[in-house]
Amino acid sequence: MNSHHYISSAVLDLQVIQDILQNNMKLELSDESRINIEKSRKYLDEKIKQSDKPLYGINTGFGSLCNVKISTEHLTQLQENLVMSHACGTGALVEKPIIRLMLLLKIQSLSYGNSGVALETVLRLIDFYNEDILPVIYEQGSLGASGDLAPLAHMSLPLLGKGDVYYQGNQVDVSEVLEKFDWKPIKLQSKEGLALLNGTQFMSAHGVYALLESYKLCYLADVISSVSIDAFNCNMSPYDELVHMVRPHRGQIKTAERIREFLSGSEIAITEKESVQDPYSFRCIPQVHGATKDTLSFTRKTFKTEINSVTDNPNIFIEADKIISGGNFHGQPLALALDYLAIAMAEIGNISERRIYQLVSGLRGLPTFLVENPGLNSGFMIPQYTAASIVSQNKQYATPASVDSIVSSNGQEDHVSMGSNGATKLLKVIDNISTILAIELFNASQAIHFREPKKTSPFLQEVIMNFRTVVPVLLEDQIMSVHIKAAKNFLNEFEIDQSLLFD
Repeated sequence: MNSHHYISSAVLDLQVIQDILQNNMKLELSDESRINIEKSRKYLDEKIKQSDKPLYGINTGFGSLCNVKISTEHLTQLQENLVMSHACGTGALVEKPIIRLMLLLKIQSLSYGNSGVALETVLRLIDFYNEDILPVIYEQGSLGASGDLAPLAHMSLPLLGKGDVYYQGNQVDVSEVLEKFDWKPIKLQSKEGLALLNGTQFMSAHGVYALLESYKLCYLADVISSVSIDAFNCNMSPYDELVHMVRPHRGQIKTAERIREFLSGSEIAITEKESVQDPYSFRCIPQVHGATKDTLSFTRKTFKTEINSVTDNPNIFIEADKIISGGNFHGQPLALALDYLAIAMAEIGNISERRIYQLVSGLRGLPTFLVENPGLNSGFMIPQYTAASIVSQNKQYATPASVDSIVSSNGQEDHVSMGSNGATKLLKVIDNISTILAIELFNASQAIHFREPKKTSPFLQEVIMNFRTVVPVLLEDQIMSVHIKAAKNFLNEFEIDQSLLFD
């Protein structure tokens, strides 16, 4: 296995990122990227020498201060002031996997040679990534336009020898780490602070992380709902390929295909059913899970474009001999996609909770609340309450952030995406889905027990057998939170062939 990933014009995609993360690959700049970065910096230096013309953020102030000219001797101070003044994040601390992704995606964006940064700055970011030196960043502070200013300022502070980092399991002042590696703080040149702070890497990192988790959860939702199908003694006809080929949404077809595969060889599935039809939460799994898969495909396409883009401002175009102040930092494409993904994943939880409800309702020959001696035992009555509570919370989180905008910077930044808020609440939705699916598997595995001696499919039997090593069949009331936590850990550690996730 190659231990390095070369930052270059090669396209980053979810599978590439997954490979980098899973194999703890080190980053290295390609020769092409080194040349592009150095050419861009040299071009910018020549431009500043040749002309007194105002260039936004290079020899001017920022935001509504864009018309304030800055003298040449103050250009380094201008960039350092920018980073310090914008480092005003607050709220919860960003999780380390997201910080790693932010570093990776910022390095990628700066590598194209349209940003004017010094090679030394990019190499230091790579050093931070490779040595797992992670800047301490806060969740709150970005409006998702003018880029993710506050979070990226906190990401950039350690370059200047300021702020805290995570290193070897501790949160320490970055000066300790710089001393350990004998590194000097970076002296930012003209435009460098702006290049570091302008960009969408906070939103992008959250989106990439959420996509990786969502693909896994969609697979698990198909597995767990298949257990529920047999647990509720459902008909197999709704999953027949013919039904889905006449309404050929790709996600719908894929979901039905998976369900047929997962239930192949099930004794329960092939038995004749008394019920002609099943509730929608079972019968319409391909349509509902499938629509979420199609949303994942849309979101993945949006983020693939974004993480292979230049999102700072202004942009440098050497061949055209232009430095252009535009708006590639605006997070609107991401904000809409993040909201869409939150809605789609919330629906995975919504339909899962309905299956949980059906399983505990005393229908289809199952005991009420899935326990012997109901009355003396409450059984699985209250895990459904818990799932319902979480589903309701997800509905609140799924309210779009992107429909909001608040004017900032004295009216210069008069429309913002709020994609950063969409990003952070999306992660809450994703975590909630994991819990809801854990509760469904907890219920469904218990219900399958009451179908014995008939068996489900060999594949699902193996899943249930492994699950029962951590969550047993319950014969009487126990503390349910212990088992729900164990079920969630089981799903977190569930190993899935990566080739099955992204097709």
